Amino acid sequence: MPSPFPGMDPYLERPDLWPDFHSDLASEIRARLNQRITPRYFARLSVSITYEVVEIGEAHIVRPDVSIHRLSPSSSSEAGTSVAIPPAPVKSRIPLEVPLRLYSVEIRKTDTGQLVTVIEILSPVNKRVGHEAHADYLRKRRDLLRSAVHLMEIDLLRGGERPPLEDPVPPAPYYVLLSRADRRPTVEVWPIRLMDPLPVLPVPLLEPDPDVPLDLGAAVATVYERGAYGVQIDYRQPPPPPPLSEEEMAWLDARLRELGYR
Repeated sequence: MPSPFPGMDPYLERPDLWPDFHSDLASEIRARLNQRITPRYFARLSVSITYEVVEIGEAHIVRPDVSIHRLSPSSSSEAGTSVAIPPAPVKSRIPLEVPLRLYSVEIRKTDTGQLVTVIEILSPVNKRVGHEAHADYLRKRRDLLRSAVHLMEIDLLRGGERPPLEDPVPPAPYYVLLSRADRRPTVEVWPIRLMDPLPVLPVPLLEPDPDVPLDLGAAVATVYERGAYGVQIDYRQPPPPPPLSEEEMAWLDARLRELGYR
């Protein structure tokens, strides 16, 4: 069952679906690139681990108002003194941190292992100010931009704070950025509206090898069908936050009604 959207499906941004979609999209991009770049190059996954707090309910700590004393048999009869017995401990909860794997795709030269291009697929924690993964990603991004490595940044998430750009670009819910090592600080940016198909992206290699085309729309469509997301999503419900604009919501509603989802 294909997605009802011509490009990115905003329902895939659901917190319970995104990690599965993110990892499979990275694997699909790797597979598509390896069909085109071997044997001179190869693409492989790179994984980093961060931690996400899982809320398991509020913790309530109860402090006893009175201490409990028990008379010591030997001392109560002889000295009339008592020994304090500490109260039993109370139970509470602490935030539970679970590991979260974040995937990127690396293209390397086969004979030397030289890192040529990095394709980053942003996750919600990369765009959440205050989370360690946000700071880690900005540091990694800065290091890549200071190197001789090409950087492609795929942002298919409407929420969160996007990595900075020097010049403004047209507003859109989704973006792809390409920073070629030999053209910095100039970058290429694809603003992608909700109703637009996802672009075919030029993935740079080393000179004099030409760019390799990556059909992002085909990759997302393949992952959608392989992951059976069509049976997991109730399109009668509104998409996950952040809220769409009035124009986007009207288009989405008309689209889903036209295709019989509502």
